[in-house]
Amino acid sequence: MFNKNIKLVLAGLLIITAVWQFIETNIGNGIMLLLLAGVFIFLYFKNEIILLAFLRLRKQDFPGAKKWLDKIKNPEAALTSKQQGYYWYLHGLMVSQTNITKAEKFFKKAIKLGLSMDHDLAMAKLNLAGIAMTKRRKREATNLLAEAKKLDKHDMLTDQIRMMKQQMKKI
Repeated sequence: MFNKNIKLVLAGLLIITAVWQFIETNIGNGIMLLLLAGVFIFLYFKNEIILLAFLRLRKQDFPGAKKWLDKIKNPEAALTSKQQGYYWYLHGLMVSQTNITKAEKFFKKAIKLGLSMDHDLAMAKLNLAGIAMTKRRKREATNLLAEAKKLDKHDMLTDQIRMMKQQMKKI
């Protein structure tokens, strides 16, 4: 809900106030203020709106997730670069149901900005491979599938990769 810089300023002010409370021997207040500052620091690295959108997506509530993402008016100013990557990744997941050309643009933007988890990056590349396959770009789809397979270290996407390779043989 707050801009990323405001979160850091609030965390800094809370830490300064906590130190002052420790000096005044109000240890309980100081600990509480440090924990509250920790919440703002956590929310700097993990945006609360993106977390709520991910929760909506887990429940397969695409309109609800879109409503949460629409609350971010200017992602370049409000989010760090990794958070922007997840912002575009979520948009790509939602738009991929209706408009694959827009989804391709969003997934490429997300990959360019970076995703912190390898399996999220693998999923984005797998979706891009599927889009490339529907547009009859077999070489690009093959390269993206190979990259997705390398990134999938926990073998969570092996079935989907195998199915895509079988579908590519038909093209």
